[in-house]
Amino acid sequence: MALGNEERSADGARNAAGAGNRPAIARTVALFEAFQHRLMAAHAEEFTAVDLTMAQAKLLYVVMAAGELSLAEIAARLRVTSSTTSGAVDHLVGLGLLSRVEDPTNRRQICVSITPLGLGTIEQISELGARQMTALFERMRDEDLDVVQRAIGILSDAVAALEADPTSTLTPRSAR
Repeated sequence: MALGNEERSADGARNAAGAGNRPAIARTVALFEAFQHRLMAAHAEEFTAVDLTMAQAKLLYVVMAAGELSLAEIAARLRVTSSTTSGAVDHLVGLGLLSRVEDPTNRRQICVSITPLGLGTIEQISELGARQMTALFERMRDEDLDVVQRAIGILSDAVAALEADPTSTLTPRSAR
């Protein structure tokens, strides 16, 4: 029997966050996942106009964030096989979103980077997100926006702490 979104989110939150001793974490993750789902559902038609699959968008984001990666590094970050990575990169190279060049220090190594067209595509996705959030924020009172701003600050501080933690397994070491 398939789980409903609320059940799936709550189970995923407990498993992913290891939040057995902190129920507030599981509740927060479940609420955030439900929020994301509603936001995506409300804007699915706009997002499909970008003409990328989620896997392709993830690949673009990973390469953009790093600047340049080898195929092996991309495969490790996306947790997929090298052959899957190679095919996906070839497809995005064909679309002009990524470029592949031989590493001058090791000709067997391929370096992948994002192209200006790829950056423009990422910008298009970001602008969609900004429009979505602006539409939501326009419906909120200033007092509520103050709460959202404080929450975003708290989340940003947590990301910075996670990035600075050498024992963290959530951020690839080479991305630091």
